[in-house]
Amino acid sequence: MIITQVEAIVLRLPQVSAAADGTQDTCLIRIDTDCGISGWGEVDSCPSAVKAVVDAPMSHSNCSGLARVLVGMDPLAIDVCNHRMRVATNYYSSGGVAVHAMAGVDMALWDIAGKALDKPIYQLLGGPFQTRMRAYSSVLFGDTPAATYDIARRWADGGFTAVKFGWGPMGQSEANDIALVREARRGLAESVDLLIDAGECFDARTAIRRADQFAEFRPYWLEEMLHPDDLAGYRKLSAVSPTPIAAGETACRLDEFLRMLDEGELDWIQPDPSRCGITTMIAVGRAAIARHKRVCNHTFKSGITISASLHVMAALPGIDVVEFCMADSPLRHEITHEPFAVSDGFASISDRPGLGVTVNLDTIAKYRVA
Repeated sequence: MIITQVEAIVLRLPQVSAAADGTQDTCLIRIDTDCGISGWGEVDSCPSAVKAVVDAPMSHSNCSGLARVLVGMDPLAIDVCNHRMRVATNYYSSGGVAVHAMAGVDMALWDIAGKALDKPIYQLLGGPFQTRMRAYSSVLFGDTPAATYDIARRWADGGFTAVKFGWGPMGQSEANDIALVREARRGLAESVDLLIDAGECFDARTAIRRADQFAEFRPYWLEEMLHPDDLAGYRKLSAVSPTPIAAGETACRLDEFLRMLDEGELDWIQPDPSRCGITTMIAVGRAAIARHKRVCNHTFKSGITISASLHVMAALPGIDVVEFCMADSPLRHEITHEPFAVSDGFASISDRPGLGVTVNLDTIAKYRVA
């Protein structure tokens, strides 16, 4: 079996706002083979930039687009394909969008491998430790504390046992920050876990203050309180925060995650397969567990990325929660035919081969822009 085509497909809603919502556009990766098996991946990055990385012609041996070095390769040789991509992008990027693009390819290669071997990806990764996992509804803060209360009531009434609020107006003022979290907690009541994602809006001194102020609302964790490069700040925050500290969604290379764990002293690390790939994500999870730290997926994309995340999480022991994006967007809910329903607060993973999803080509045709 050899790769015959690598295609980057950019999808975009007709109207896109400045909200930190990754379901407004996306880049899908499709890899075709000569035996009729196709694999799908997804990238959480700048979609048009990802497409440029995939489609670029060769400049020289260490400067090329990804498709050129993958066509003709054995898709089951995932490590070899990843090595060829690293070499091809060495001259223009050792991180960022090039690694994001490679993550989408890596995801599609695992999808092909599972389909070719007639096994779900979690089995190829050595799992499952579990196929049913507690899911937290992942949504944005409302524009106001009152709107946040209404959102909290919606998801608590929807059967979730944990809800995460992120970004939005967090960081605009101390009073508003506290009010947002207070209303989120009030809307969820006492029985539902509250997770807070600050969206990298604080400096270390303010983050330490907010960790103390938020403590009365009993958050499950505090996420992305600082810029991801501020490892010294994370170390200070982790040392004094009464609430566990989580981060890692912007990282894409294994060494970045390891520095966040070791130098930032995080309690939770959050790899995203649409930014780091399945291969790196499972390595990050194992590294965290070896350090007696916790791991949870970051996922704010379609069913393709949700499925990839669940496969990796199924192959890791001791998983407590998984992120489950509930953004109200067709690019979240309609790219795959599978709805990924949550039952009694739990998400279950398919035992079908590969990612276990079927892509809705009508949705792709409707929202495709490149």
